Amino acid sequence: MIIFTSYSNQKFDILNKHKVFLRKEEVEEAIKSPDQVKKQNKYFGATKDGIKVIYKKEDEIIKVITFFPVK
Repeated sequence: MIIFTSYSNQKFDILNKHKVFLRKEEVEEAIKSPDQVKKQNKYFGATKDGIKVIYKKEDEIIKVITFFPVK
């Protein structure tokens, strides 16, 4: 199960103000089938199709902390 923190939900509006439009499905896809994953302490960073997602695993729950576009 993938859940979004309140900040990560707000991040969609923040990016929209800067003319960057991402959908939840794109963020979830970056987690489910990433091109690259790096682990740092208790957080993971998944990258796919120009999106980087920072998330944390807690048992069966994946909690999205933040996400942003990358080149």
